[in-house]
Formats: sequence, C-alpha cells, structure tokens
Amino acid sequence: MTFRQARAHDHARLFNIWHAAVVATHHFLSEADLAEIADVVKTQYLPNADFTVFVDASDQPQGFMGCTDNNIDALFVAPAAHGQGIGKQFVARVKEQFDTVTVQVNEQQPQAHAFYRACGFKDVRRDPVDDAGRPFPIVHLEWRRDA
Repeated sequence: MTFRQARAHDHARLFNIWHAAVVATHHFLSEADLAEIADVVKTQYLPNADFTVFVDASDQPQGFMGCTDNNIDALFVAPAAHGQGIGKQFVARVKEQFDTVTVQVNEQQPQAHAFYRACGFKDVRRDPVDDAGRPFPIVHLEWRRDA
C-alpha cells in the first residue's frame, strides 16, 4: 500500500469511502442530515479539494485525507480497512511537515476523538454547533511537536 495524490477518477471511490465511513461512525446524523451533507460532499467538496489517498496494490483508494496547511480537514478510511493503521499513517505524514497540527471532530463521534487523542492531540476548544449551525458540537484538537 502506498500514498499518492487523488485523481479526478478517484472521486466516486472517495465518496463511497466517505459515505460508508460516515454511516458506520456518525450515528447521530438523521437520514435527512446525511443526505444533505452527502450532496455537499459529492458535488462541492470532493471535486474542489486536494486529497492524498492511501491505495492498495491495485491502486484502489482505501482512505483519503484533505488538509489546509496544518489543519486536517478530512480523514476517512474505508470501514473494511479500519484498524490497519492507515489513519495513523496519514496523521504521521502531516506531523512530519508541521510543528503544530489541528483537527476538528464531532463530539458525538467518540471513536474519532479517541483516535486523535491517541495520536497525541489535546482538546483546545469546543463549539456547541457545527459550521452549518446544526446541533452537532465540535471539539477542536491540536498537536504540538514540542508538547
């Protein structure tokens, strides 16, 4: 398995990874919330952002990460590949590049929160709603090289 930059033909696979991962982990979302967010991810986010993908031997993405500078905007791994260290490898790559790395997670997603804390991130702030004003609290975390 290896990392590479996502290509336009990967977008359908990335959406499928995103959707399967969200269904498996974001139990707090209603069907309507999921449909609304999925539309934005599929039509606006995936076609317009840069991603690094982790691919298997057949060059099939198994996970992807998008960052803006030192902020992890998105990190999703196909549920069938959970527990294989892919997420940790993505985080390690970002940590190699920056002295400080930030990320935000839904408070109702304790697995993601625990994952980042296990990677050395610390809670720095909590917002009571998400960026769209929905009642999904967001926890902001930060990792510092010298901490």
